[in-house]
Formats: sequence, C-alpha cells, structure tokens
Amino acid sequence: MKKKRTSPLKTLYTPWGETLDREHPLPEYPRPQMRRDSYLNLNGVWDYAIREDGRSPDVYDGEIVVPFSPESPLSGVNRQLMPDQTLWYRRTFRLPDGFHRDRVLLHFGAVDQEATVYLNGTEVGGHGGGYLPFSIDITEAVNDDENELRVRVTDVTDGSVYSYGKQKYDRGKIWYTAQSGIWQTVWLESVPDTYITDLTITPCYDEGVVRLSITANQSYARAAAQVYGDGELVAEGEIDAQGQCRLPLGSNFRPWSPGDSYLYDLRIEAGSDEIESYFGMRKYSIIEHDGHRVLALNNKPYYQHGLLDQGYWSDGLYTPPGDEAMIHDIRAMKEYGFNMLRKHIKIEPLRWYYHCDRLGMLVWQDMVSGGGPYRFSVIAGLPFIGVHLKDKWHRLFGRGDKAGRDQYERECAGTVSHLYNCTSLCLWVPFNEGWGQFDARRIARMVRAQDPTRPIDHASGWHDQGDGDLMSRHVYYRPVRLRNDGRVLALTEFGGYSLPVPGHTASDTEFGYRIYRDGDAFMDALMDLYQREVIPLIASQGLSASVYTQVSDVEDEVNGLLTYDRRAAKGDPKRFRELSRKLSF
Repeated sequence: MKKKRTSPLKTLYTPWGETLDREHPLPEYPRPQMRRDSYLNLNGVWDYAIREDGRSPDVYDGEIVVPFSPESPLSGVNRQLMPDQTLWYRRTFRLPDGFHRDRVLLHFGAVDQEATVYLNGTEVGGHGGGYLPFSIDITEAVNDDENELRVRVTDVTDGSVYSYGKQKYDRGKIWYTAQSGIWQTVWLESVPDTYITDLTITPCYDEGVVRLSITANQSYARAAAQVYGDGELVAEGEIDAQGQCRLPLGSNFRPWSPGDSYLYDLRIEAGSDEIESYFGMRKYSIIEHDGHRVLALNNKPYYQHGLLDQGYWSDGLYTPPGDEAMIHDIRAMKEYGFNMLRKHIKIEPLRWYYHCDRLGMLVWQDMVSGGGPYRFSVIAGLPFIGVHLKDKWHRLFGRGDKAGRDQYERECAGTVSHLYNCTSLCLWVPFNEGWGQFDARRIARMVRAQDPTRPIDHASGWHDQGDGDLMSRHVYYRPVRLRNDGRVLALTEFGGYSLPVPGHTASDTEFGYRIYRDGDAFMDALMDLYQREVIPLIASQGLSASVYTQVSDVEDEVNGLLTYDRRAAKGDPKRFRELSRKLSF
C-alpha cells in the first residue's frame, strides 16, 4: 500500500447529518417502485469489528451506525478498511407480531464489495460487487425469538474484478476516499409462498399504452394490474401466464416532463401477493431538427441543461445523510434552472431516482468504472492533444484481465435491469474518459439490446469508437470548440470553475479547473463561458446537451455550486435561471 500523500480531511457535517437519529437513520421504504405493506427496517446501531485474520470475532470493537460505511463520520467509526482486513457486523432483531407470513426476505441495498451473510450461526447467502442490491430468503433460518444477524465484508477497492468508481485509498484531486461495507438500507419483508420477484414497466408513449412484465418465484393462479391517476382508476387488465400485460391509457394521457412531473400509480396482484408502484408517460428519442440530430423528449426537441453529480456527502460519503438531503440537492439544482443530472460513476439508492421522478429532473446514468490502474498517458494525455485510441487494446486501458471484463458486463446488465423503471432516467453512459473502457461499440449494443428505449453515450469524453448516439466531448482548460459529426452533439463535461468558501472546505488542497476568490468574479466568468462558448453551438452545430462540473464540492474539489457540507450555495440562482431560458432549441 502506498503511503498517503494527501492532507487529512476535515470533518464537515451537513444539516441532516448533524441531527441524525442514530437509532433510526434513513427509515423510509427503500424501493419505491415495488412497495409492499410488509416492512421492517434494520438500519441503526450495530456492533462492528475489523480483523486481520478474517475470523468471526468473539468481542466486537464498538458500535457502527448502519448504513454508513466505517470510513464516514456518520458511522461513528471513522476508520479505513484495508485490503487485508475483514469487517464484521452484528445485530439482533425480533420479528414483530403478525409479520411472518409464508416467506421472509432479507434485503441489502448495497454492500461494498464482497459480503457473506449469517443468520443464527447459519450462512444464508452473500454477494459480490459494491453497487447493486441483493436479497436472501431467510425463512428456514429465522425464528420467532431473538435472531442474530452477522455480515462479513471484504473490500480491496481497485484490487479486484469489481467496479469501484472514484474510490481510492490514496485519495486526492478527482479521486475520493474509498469506502466499504454496508452503505444502503438493510430491511426485511414477509411475502406469500408465491410472490413477485421482478417488475418491468415500459411506457409506450406513441401508443398511449403502458406495458408491464412481472416475474414470480413460481406460477400463480391469477394476476392483474390497475393504473390510477389522481386516485381515479384509469386502466386495468389481466396479466397473462407469461407475466405480460398491456394497459391502454387513452389518447388524453398526461405526459411526464421536468416541467410537469406527473406520475401514475400502479397496483399489481399476483395470487395473494400485492405490490404498489408508479410510472410516468414519457419518451426519450433522437429526431432531426434544423439539420441536426438532437435529443428529444416526448417527440419534441429538448435541450438538456445538466450538471455532473458525484453523489458524495461530507459526513456520509456514498450514503446520503437523509431523504431530505437528496431532495435538497435536486430542488437546489432545479432552482438554478437545470433540468438534468449526470449521475457520475455511482449508483444511488432507489429513493434518489424516485425524487428525480416526482420532482422532475432528468438523469443520465453512468456505469461504475473498474479495471486495473489507469495510465495517465492513455486516459488523459493523448486525448488532450486529440489522439483517441481503439479500445480493443485492453491492456492499455487497464482491462487486460478477462475476469474483470466479464464482471463489468454482469454489473452493466444488472444496472440496466435495476434502474430500467426509473421515469427520469433518459440516457446510459457505459464508459467515461477511457476509465476501464473496452469494446465500447459492443457494450453499447449490448445495452441497447437490453433497453432500446433510451439513447446511449458509449464513450463519454474521449476515446470515441464511432458508435452510440452521441458525439460526446469533455472540455477543460481550453475554449469549447466542437463540430457535429452527424450524431447528437453533446458537451458532456466542462467548466469546473471553482470558488472555495472559507469554513466549508474539507481539504487544505484546492482542486479545480479555474479557481476564483471572489463570488462576483466567479459568477461573471461562468455566465461568460456559457454565453460565448456554449449557447452559440446550439444554433451552429445543434448542440443538444451540456453538463457543467458540478453539483457540489467533493473533498479536494471546490468546483461545486454547493459546498461539500451543503450549507452554502455559490452563484446567483436568478442569473442561472435567466441563462437556462437561453439554452433551448
């Protein structure tokens, strides 16, 4: 392990972290599009231990607040799990009276990286990979008295086949503190013997139909679905034995958009199982407009005025300190006039996407990157002088390990499946700036085969392989000069202008692409950047989207429109809103 070269981070608490209820953090139902009335949240104070030998401890080191990683202040631990160590969790629980129906399921929103789960001394399941949920049927191991739940976790960050995003042990500049362990909600639900395991919702905008597909653990006698709008029944129908159903909404259905984020409620019954969900009627496509191919929403040209969103928190790291914290960021960026967030190299808890759905914020979803160490000359040096390599050279891109490439493909497919139903998610980004990139043309086609309803930016920034729907460029340090190549033209990262706010910076190191000390100068420069270099490209080249860097400061980075602790905002929202009116077709 390399010796750390970076300065230690200061502890900054967000307003929500400062008032956190340690016994009941993040109590909200974690899966908004597949809700049941059975729910037991297991977040709260657990025991933890970190061991060198990997063995289950007899004595634990102390308490940890789940679902915050041990590296985060809100966990109460503030300790980095190292690659040769094992993290153990323990807690006990009792099932409430009447909770246990036929089957009991244990759900983990996400555990980074490898987890093994034990209940009452019996290994009941596990999972590999730090970003996707997993569930375990614990019916045979659970009892009506006190139950002991233990979880064993190892995490080697960038030393395995799993994706790790922007986490690094030697954090600094654009790389952030590595986090580990449980970082999303842990919860229980009870279901009948026959129950729905998966739901796919596809709004068919042009037909005025919503198409449903359900999967159950075994065959069911009867299944049906109902759609409600403002509490009134809009459509209903039977689900066939293959789990398929089409529900016509009529020609006067209400479309979803950032300006009118209307959602329909959905209820599904399969046998004695019942779930509640929702969806929005919208269509993401590419159309011709003024001689250019542009992004469209509901068959009309729609300029996507966005921001890069890292999803890090000063006190929770990967884990937001509360539901209201997620809502705050989305609302703040809408107040600034933005209509899109590019979720960067991270998968959020499902409630974040739910809030984007209901508040009206488009989402671009990056796949989480992985692979071996990145070569600066390949990843940044050559593209800076305009050289873009073919990504069939796997070793150059840190992808020489076939097992790692295979794991990425599994995680990529899992991400599409996991987030497919999110109304606001409008575009997939398989690779960013060559980080762990390989066979991007093939991967883009793999994603399109799984989800033909959304455009794809196959290689965001550079190392373009000539595929996907976007001609995607990142521009820092130099003037924005782009030329359309027949695909949709998108400025997918730019700006990064920085304004450190005294008392709200986490690091003594300041990183940004242009640093200002005066708020007025910062604001003037940012507005000038849009006016001179971005807006003219809409008419001349058909620029269809721009992604400014970024929502918030993160550790060394001070280029956010919000500080890392979310206690101060930079810039003038009124001027931002005036700017947003000029960013349209």
